Parts: sequence; structure tokens; C-alpha cells
Amino acid sequence: MSGALASAIRQLVAEDLASGEASLLTGDDRREFARQQIFSHLDALVDEGAHGWAPRGPDDEQGLAQSVLDALFGLGRLQELVDNPEIENIDINGCDRVWATFADGSKRLMPAIAESDEELIDTVRSAASRFGLSERRFDLARPELDLRLPDGSRLSALMAVTARPSVSIRRHRFSDLSLEDLTRLGTVDRDLASLLGAAVRARKNIVVSGAMNSGKTTLLRALAAEVGPRERIVTIEQALELGLHAAPDRHPDMVALEARPANVEGEGLISVADLVRRALRMNADRVIVGEVLGDEVLPMLNAMSQGRSGSMCTIHSDSSAGVFRRIASYAVQAPERLPLEASNLLIAGAIHFVVHLDSETIQDHRASGLAFDASGHPSDEAAVPCHFPSAPNRQRFVSSVREVVDAEGVQVISNEIFRPGSDRRAVAASPIRPETVRELRLFGYEPSTSDAFGMLV
Repeated sequence: MSGALASAIRQLVAEDLASGEASLLTGDDRREFARQQIFSHLDALVDEGAHGWAPRGPDDEQGLAQSVLDALFGLGRLQELVDNPEIENIDINGCDRVWATFADGSKRLMPAIAESDEELIDTVRSAASRFGLSERRFDLARPELDLRLPDGSRLSALMAVTARPSVSIRRHRFSDLSLEDLTRLGTVDRDLASLLGAAVRARKNIVVSGAMNSGKTTLLRALAAEVGPRERIVTIEQALELGLHAAPDRHPDMVALEARPANVEGEGLISVADLVRRALRMNADRVIVGEVLGDEVLPMLNAMSQGRSGSMCTIHSDSSAGVFRRIASYAVQAPERLPLEASNLLIAGAIHFVVHLDSETIQDHRASGLAFDASGHPSDEAAVPCHFPSAPNRQRFVSSVREVVDAEGVQVISNEIFRPGSDRRAVAASPIRPETVRELRLFGYEPSTSDAFGMLV
């Protein structure tokens, strides 16, 4: 009965917020007004005996009020999972099949987050209208959605093209990290952190690569933290995720751009490629593309090679060498249909370093973190937490770094200056070119005399 009561109160408070002077309220004032109205309507409905609900104590009333507030300003019952700092990923395959992956590697089936799939769709649709830089649609005409939530998490949703609505949320547990922080977490060692920091300060163009959920965005944030406060940054993303604009003390002069889908008439589309071209006219010192997924790769490479040195982006790849093949495949699919040789020349003239991220193989750990029934299917019982031999965040690490040297026909020439070691974490390999070392030392690079670069120091 409490679900029906919460829904009724939500409707009443939504009408209150849309009428009179309340419609002018914003921020905390709007939320506090909503809270007062919730208790006012709750008292009236309980006195009337509506929905047959009677509170057993103050906690019941507070819980009901919070559920209404979450529905009005957040993601309803899903909000509790989004607010849990121990959860990294949430995957929803219908309102009652909700999987949460925790920081310790365990994966658990959580309680239903809506009474029906239709309510789940309404929740996502409401979020699409309230969050992000502009209102987005989620309906039969546009059954896919990418959205940045207020806490910086990324939501991806599908409907109509799946048997049941599907929602995936990636939470960023570390939204403001430096290279020093990543050193403490084990993502990079001190020599590599010194190299990457100097490369950013020396305005080298850097591509961060890796598989899904390998920490590319986190590393990109840490690299951006090395950019001086006097520099003007323009970030470009499909859905705002980097969140550099949330740190005005560190990046006081920056603009965050977000792509926009077409409207119901098919008009108004602004793609990532469009925004990269626009950024070239915005006096940007650096252009940062959150994720390269298609034909935006060409304007991105042009930006890197036409005076926007120090720019960065991320890209999906299974290895550092595979980055060049991935870029070439995007370039040949672009409207320009750039051939491989031309793509490689553009890559060689634009990119200085490729930094590849990897992660521990945790399939066995994840399996031990699930409960299964006699038929081999996942059980609703609580999962057994996984125990990693080190801190959970050490599972993501840099495994390879390449310095791009030149291009020759169908091949990009690069030196793998850090390669995967015995534990797959990056170890010094081929020496950096002497002229590169000399330049990076001007910007604070201090290579260890014991590594492969010592001979050049």
C-alpha cells in the first residue's frame, strides 16, 4: 500500500511545485518546499485513511518522504543504489532483475527498483528530462539514452529494442584524482607518473586506451589535473562524464560541451564531430574528447596537429598497438573515407603518446561472489564477497606506453617505452628518444637512473 500512497503524494507535490510561486523555486529551496508539502499531504491522506496505510513510527514517515523526494528529484528506488559508495556498476534487465557490482568484486542481485517495467521507463524518462545540459527523450521514437547523472555517474538505457528495458549505470568512485593519487592506488608507479605529468605539461598529445571499465576516464581526469589553471580547456563528450567543470579552482577557464541528439523531426543534431570542429573556434588551449567512437577521430587529429597541442582523448582498444588500427578503421568509415596511408600520416603528425590501461583478470573472483541454485542459475541469496590480494582499486593499471615516432606506408612507427611486465603492469622497455627526454626534463620529468632510460639522462 505504501507504494500507491507514495505515488499519490508524488503527484500532488509535483502539482504543488508547478504552480504559483513554488514554480520559481530552485535548488535547496525547491527541495525543502517539496519536503514540507510531502508531510502535509501525508498527514491529510493518513487522516482520511487513504490507501489503508498507517505509519508505525517516525522512521516509516521519513522513509516514505525520502522515497517521494527520490522520485521527484532523483531516480526513485534506484537512487539508493546510486548513492551507495561501495557500488561501481548497476545493470538492470527489467525492474526486478537488478545486478550491482561492488568495489570488492562481488556481484549481487538486488531488490526490484520499480513495481513494473513501465514504472522503470517512466523513471528513466523523468531523469532524461531533468538531468544533462538539455532535455533528452526516451520513448519509442528514440529508444536509447546516454545521460550524466548529478553525481557524475553515466547512465545508458534501452527500451523497445529489448524484451525488457535495460539500464546500465557506471559510477565513478574517484571523481577528482591526481597522478599522485593514482600512484598510491597502484595504477602507475612513480617513474611513469613523472613521465605522464611532464608529457601533459610539455603539451604532448596523448591518447588513453583500454577496454571497457579499465579506468580510462579516471586516468584522463588525472592527466587533466596537470594542466595549468591559466590554460583554457574545452571538453567534448557524448554525455558529460569527465566533470572537469566541477573543479573551478583547478580549471577556472573551461567549457564542457555535450553532444545533442536530433529532435522528433530529425532536426537539431549536434554530434561530437561537430563540437570538435566548433572547439577550434573557441580559443581553446587544449581540446579533450572524453571518448572517440567514430568519425570525430578526424577533426580530433586535426585539432591535435593544428595548434591545439596538449590535447587528449580516450579510445577503446585491446592493446596500445591496436589504437592505430582502431583510429584507421574509424577514419575509413568517416565521410572523408581517408585511406590507411593518409590516416597513418595524420596519426604520426598528431599523437605523441599512447597510454594503455589493463586490469586484473577477475572472472574467477566474480564467480565466487555469486550464489547459484541447484540448476546452476544465479540465486537471489546474498553473494559471498570476493577478497582480492590487494586493494580493490589496484585492479586497474597502466600496462603499456608508446611514443609515436613516424609513419611509413601502412604502418605507424612507434616505440613501446613501457611494456607489460610479469604481472602485466608497465615496466620500462625501449628508451625514449633523446630529444624527447631532454624536452620532458624541462617540464619536471625525473627518470630513475636504474630504468631503461637511465642511459639517456
